[in-house]
Amino acid sequence: MGLRIDQKIVLVTRPTQLESLKRKFSTRGQVRFQVVSATKRELASRHRAVGGAELEKLADQAFEEIELAGQTYDDAVEQLRRDFDFSDFDLPVQTVDRDFLPNFVFGPHDVVVTVGQDGLVANTAKYAAGLPIVAVNPDPARIDGVLLPFRADQARAAVRAVLQGRARVRQVTLAQATLADGQRLLAFNELFIGNRTHVSARYRLSVAGRTEPQSSSGVLVSTGAGSTGWLSSVFNMAAGLARAVLPNRGAGVPPASKTRSTSPGVTAGTPPLRLDWEDPRLVYVVREPFASKTSRADLVAGLLDPDHEITIESDMAANGVIFSDGVESDYLEFNTGATARIRTADAKAKLVIP
Repeated sequence: MGLRIDQKIVLVTRPTQLESLKRKFSTRGQVRFQVVSATKRELASRHRAVGGAELEKLADQAFEEIELAGQTYDDAVEQLRRDFDFSDFDLPVQTVDRDFLPNFVFGPHDVVVTVGQDGLVANTAKYAAGLPIVAVNPDPARIDGVLLPFRADQARAAVRAVLQGRARVRQVTLAQATLADGQRLLAFNELFIGNRTHVSARYRLSVAGRTEPQSSSGVLVSTGAGSTGWLSSVFNMAAGLARAVLPNRGAGVPPASKTRSTSPGVTAGTPPLRLDWEDPRLVYVVREPFASKTSRADLVAGLLDPDHEITIESDMAANGVIFSDGVESDYLEFNTGATARIRTADAKAKLVIP
């Protein structure tokens, strides 16, 4: 297959709900007690007329479902390890937990296999940019898996196709935030720039030659892959508010073709809710912008072309952060004096498809 001596298969896993609960409560018995007790309280809060025996049965079923889901996941991971260890690939297999991805060093020729929900693919892609990712759905009965085209029993064939250079891939656009000191953070879905608490974020936003001071709940910069996630919830809120308060203005979101371009790199009006994963543009939205004597709310949304960028200068004394894809634990500090440049990344996420 033309394998390289510095090549390996990296199997990215995540803790199951049962495993996470064991970490918190130490033993299976304690986990069962906590789950059963919580289920009983929930049923009682609904004022359901459930007898003692039926209540015990429903509570037990809740724990059994968690246990079954955990076992299904563990079985999928074990099948993958077995398939890769006893294949003719003759490659080392290294398993890494999702929590250790920020510190894990991928090799330039590694093949990455993720086992988990869609979020695990997004979390992995920003650290493994440019490497082929085989995304496995470990439990098709419970996980829809928009980003998970392979079952566990199909992964070995997919990896073989990668190694033989015949795999089909989707080149997914990533966003990047870069600080003046060289720190960089990539995003598969979106970047969040703001305050890590619920207080307002203060900063100066510059785009396409225009600058304004802002006070808001933070700025979202979304890729095409993320345009149906967090970004879509912002537009759903705005559209719902428009329908309720301005019913005669129309409830729909105008398509990009009907928006008015005001300056290079920016499309005025409301950006589209959906972009293709390969679309090189980004969408930015300022969340809950507040206009005051010291802040404005004109540059609140737009499309960012790949050869343009947004510059954000922090005016937050503390708790300013930049994080991506909802992972708040892996962030860049963004306090007074820090300036972030946000644009389309040169690197792409490479998702292997059937």
